[in-house]
Amino acid sequence: MSRTLRALFVGAALTALAACAGMETATPAPETAAPAASADYAQLIADLRILSADDMEGRDTGAPGGERARAYIVSRLEALGVAAPPMGRLQPWEMQGRTREGPRTFNGVNVLAVIPGTRATDRYIVITAHYDHVGIADGQIHNGADDNASGVATALEIAARLKAAQPEHSVIFAFLDGEERGLLGARHFVEAPPVPLSSIALNLNFDMTARAETDMKLWVTGTYQNPTLRPLLEGVGTEGGVSLAFGKDTPQDTGADNWVEASDHAAFYRAGLPFLYLGVDYHPDYHRPTDDFDKVNPAVFAAATELSWRSFQALDRGMSR
Repeated sequence: MSRTLRALFVGAALTALAACAGMETATPAPETAAPAASADYAQLIADLRILSADDMEGRDTGAPGGERARAYIVSRLEALGVAAPPMGRLQPWEMQGRTREGPRTFNGVNVLAVIPGTRATDRYIVITAHYDHVGIADGQIHNGADDNASGVATALEIAARLKAAQPEHSVIFAFLDGEERGLLGARHFVEAPPVPLSSIALNLNFDMTARAETDMKLWVTGTYQNPTLRPLLEGVGTEGGVSLAFGKDTPQDTGADNWVEASDHAAFYRAGLPFLYLGVDYHPDYHRPTDDFDKVNPAVFAAATELSWRSFQALDRGMSR
């Protein structure tokens, strides 16, 4: 998630979680422990580990580590046999973004893929996950395991499953660069989309999907703005003790507790397109050099990814043309 949009409020939000608990709207979770991650999730966990390793150097936009992360994502898509859209696999851009020292021009690259649908072939669900993080700051690598190697790994898992079971809507995967610098890649995608914006039925954005152990919830933001989508997800249920929770998107949600513009889905929202954002709540390692692979409980991450997959299925099957 974007440092500038959320970091200023992290401390207050962490202390407010307990006070806000009574206002949450969530599917009740059974009192069972998360199952042990099985071999079925081996690639999911491997993707998370590789993308958040020290040799990725925090995946900053325009830095060698970011280039290595991009090359890895491309290699995974090629290995899965997921095609590139007609405009090509890579979508380069140059935009002015934010740093602690002030504005700076960044050269970034989005990675794109497409899987044709079987029913609504001319309507697209755009799955987004940003692969950049904040790089090296104050001499320390910020590996960004949860933010957002996890969302990339979740999206790659969905891509693998859709190669085995074709979706009803056509699906574009956009692995976006420059989120931490001001949602740059998402803004460019919307400004120069691979398909007409009018054909985009939904943006489904994954950002921080690994660390649900804070409250055992995977939050869904955007049903306040898109109320017809909520009934499609209310029957998704729970997985390994992790459940969906709806909110952080109403006028009553303020500051860091409002996620409507907290990540790449904001670019789609500003363009008037339907969106949903799936992600976990704050944890003490957010935007710190301690957001490492070894902090992730594989079983909890696997459960959240399974919920993400079932949420996609419900939306794909339930949305009209």
